[in-house]
Amino acid sequence: MITEQSSSANRGLPLAGAVALISGAGGPMGAAIADRLAADGAALGLIDISGRRVVATAEDIQTRHPDTQIQTARANATDEQETNAAIAEIADALGPVSILVNVVGGIRGGELVTPILGMSEERFDSTFALNLKPLFWMVQATAPGMIARKKGAIVNISSVTFAGDGDQPEYAAAKAAVSSLTRSLAIELAPSVRVNCIVPGLIQTSVINNAAPQMVADYTNRSLLKRLGRPEDIAAAVSFLVGPDSDFITGVSLPVSGGIPANL
Repeated sequence: MITEQSSSANRGLPLAGAVALISGAGGPMGAAIADRLAADGAALGLIDISGRRVVATAEDIQTRHPDTQIQTARANATDEQETNAAIAEIADALGPVSILVNVVGGIRGGELVTPILGMSEERFDSTFALNLKPLFWMVQATAPGMIARKKGAIVNISSVTFAGDGDQPEYAAAKAAVSSLTRSLAIELAPSVRVNCIVPGLIQTSVINNAAPQMVADYTNRSLLKRLGRPEDIAAAVSFLVGPDSDFITGVSLPVSGGIPANL
């Protein structure tokens, strides 16, 4: 079992002794975050709805970081029982979770763009469930232990659409809720647990495959850096927010958007 150590003891491995739980670890963003936290010295608990994808992520990370302890678990993060069982499996193997990164989110299937006037109730409800229920279940499962040990860090993933988006109104509203809930959790869990949020622009993940070329062009043009984000850009921000260099930062929504404004 891994015991948590002071991250300042080894600046080369700032997360040595930490156990990081990452949801959605089978996707490009979750995999990039997992790889970065492994490089920082954390043990990894990886959850994804696809057992095949999460095992592939673990195997890939293990080739680059052979000393990293990794435990994978397949779970639908919108299901409380599956989530709790996966977290218990990870904690039994690695020890208590001290870092939680909630990556699961997005829009389930179908078109990325659906105006509210043509939207089904099923799509509206499923988008909120996908973006909020995993965060809800995972915080409830892990935060009490962090509070008991008086140390923990949580990072949630929002989106620049949270400022309002006529093409993806239900997704924008769900991500606004993620940002608001982040602030509420930072207040509730202080001072033991720091809770922050990353606000990405359009990131080069599998979502690009379903995005209209005009949407991709619009996000590229809106970016001051004139490019889309990379999963590694998000991973670097997560590394900062869970590490010792952000020890006096909590309750913030950090834009990682190439300069696209992210204000509600």
